[in-house]
Amino acid sequence: MRLVAGFILGDLGIIGLRGVPRLGRVTVSVLATTAGILLIAGLWTPIAGALAAGVELWCAFSPRGDPLTHVLLGTLGAAVALVGPGAWSVDARLFGWKRIKIRNQKSHREDP
Repeated sequence: MRLVAGFILGDLGIIGLRGVPRLGRVTVSVLATTAGILLIAGLWTPIAGALAAGVELWCAFSPRGDPLTHVLLGTLGAAVALVGPGAWSVDARLFGWKRIKIRNQKSHREDP
């Protein structure tokens, strides 16, 4: 999920830099490309996912392009930010892979 979102963000960001774009479009494209590269590497994953979600939310409400693509990428960015980088990422190598252990708690109710 992280790689797919990263490659698509990077691709859309580079496509947005072609030609002679306006300053606002350049800023959005650079942010999308940066978020895509960070997601591919798995570096600063919660920040990169939140950045991707914010950029795509901005693009979804802009008049250009297909808003459904941007909604999908924004949702993927938010999901990656919440789930985390996974085992094969720079974040996992630097900070360790986070695991959540759920214990089976038995009820301490007494039966009559």
